[in-house]
Amino acid sequence: MLLQVLGTAAGGGLPQWNCACPGCAGARAHPERRRRHASLALRAGEGCWYVVNATPDLGEQIEAGHELWPGPGPRDTPLAGVVLTDAELDHTLGIARLREADGFEILATPPVRTALLDHLRLGDTLAPYTRIEWRELSTKPQPLTAGGTIEIDAVPVSAKRPRYATETGPDDPTWVVALRLRDTTTGRTLLYAPALAAWTEEFQYAAEAADCVIVDGTFWDDDEPVRSGFSTRSATAMGHLPIDGPGGTAHRLAALRARCLYTHLNNTNPLADPHAPQHALLAARGLHVAADRMVIEL
Repeated sequence: MLLQVLGTAAGGGLPQWNCACPGCAGARAHPERRRRHASLALRAGEGCWYVVNATPDLGEQIEAGHELWPGPGPRDTPLAGVVLTDAELDHTLGIARLREADGFEILATPPVRTALLDHLRLGDTLAPYTRIEWRELSTKPQPLTAGGTIEIDAVPVSAKRPRYATETGPDDPTWVVALRLRDTTTGRTLLYAPALAAWTEEFQYAAEAADCVIVDGTFWDDDEPVRSGFSTRSATAMGHLPIDGPGGTAHRLAALRARCLYTHLNNTNPLADPHAPQHALLAARGLHVAADRMVIEL
């Protein structure tokens, strides 16, 4: 299984266009600190790739890595589809950037598909431009492609809806999911959870069985959003388990056998600075932050 990390930043990217916080100012002064929105590219077969979440940076992410470049024909593209972990804008706005394609596939859970079709009306908007084939992302393993060696399934992690879809109705734990990707030829597994509101028993089981875990690193500690002055809610209240602290994820990840990486960093997170002492604290536990354009082979 071959993956490329396309981006590692939370909503807004790093720097965020309307923010002058120390993280964003540092990224403007030091371009090597810039991070695109969190996303992965997964090779499903020879010349066939899927992206996990379609971010506003999708075009730039494709251009940054030659594996996703078009060719050999003038309109040939290896990009076959998109897998969505949720319906948040920073993970779905890039779908509209694929309108030039003849067609592509979207794997999404039922509430995510409903939100995109009924609230954002992506189906109606893109129908004059391209053909979208929708497929349900299930909690049971299924082949990503017919005859392929990659299996995919969803691990529910949160019933949090995006703000544009807050109508009343029953909660659904598949509004936000982690992705479990397994290569049937090697038996090796990746668990990808860019948003994680609760460390459930099911997620623990998936993490223990994985060879690589890439997990929500939005905030360093629970009070960071309030302390930074941009929110009145804690990290946990915003649907993101913090990295450090009693309820943090670092001590849980450190106990795993898997290679563990953090992604989806907010601009307020001190880890946005590569020289911040928090990196050494993570390294002492065998944990690290994923980098844009990192290649992972399992």
